[in-house]
Amino acid sequence: MIRIDEIWLATEPLDMRAGPDTALARVVQVFGSARPHCAYLFANKRGNRMKVLIHDGLGIWLCARRLNRGKFHWGESWRGDQLRLTDEQLSALVQGLPWQRLGAEGVISVL
Repeated sequence: MIRIDEIWLATEPLDMRAGPDTALARVVQVFGSARPHCAYLFANKRGNRMKVLIHDGLGIWLCARRLNRGKFHWGESWRGDQLRLTDEQLSALVQGLPWQRLGAEGVISVL
């Protein structure tokens, strides 16, 4: 199991052809550095594909996810180019659900 302590969402799209080196360069550009045990999420322009870069303390992992229907509910309306997510928000996001409504412990705080 890969340990993940923090989950960060980039609000600007990433070209899904990006490999590990390009994705790592984008993490450094957007977040300042790739910190151990952190996951960094990026979507494409259409919002139907996602890449996740994880620094496990020894190296990096690059994972991809695609929705067959619909789009990921990404952070278009958020200010800045990054946003921290909770575990519950990540779970909703990867399923294509509106994660922005979930707060701590699954509490819905925005209508």
